[in-house]
Amino acid sequence: MKPFGKWTRLMIACAVILLAIIPLLVNKQATFEGADGQAEAMIAQIAPDYQPWFQNLLEPPSGEIESLLFALQAAIGSGVVFFGIGYMIGKRKQAQLS
Repeated sequence: MKPFGKWTRLMIACAVILLAIIPLLVNKQATFEGADGQAEAMIAQIAPDYQPWFQNLLEPPSGEIESLLFALQAAIGSGVVFFGIGYMIGKRKQAQLS
């Protein structure tokens, strides 16, 4: 299997950048909030007397810390996934060389 050419990689990178920027330019007044906040608002609207089943063990001191922890979790998860993929590709290449 041949890797992507230089132009293909460049086009993929441009597409990813455009996919990240276009939504911000199209709807400038939009609030990009998470699904948790939207779900909480909908539950409060449907059942105002609802009580959660449990509370958080640790409450982050600010929204920035919460975002940092979420990004760290995503980075660790993607690192594990891509390490596994790289390991499997390495095993396959090693088997082909033997």
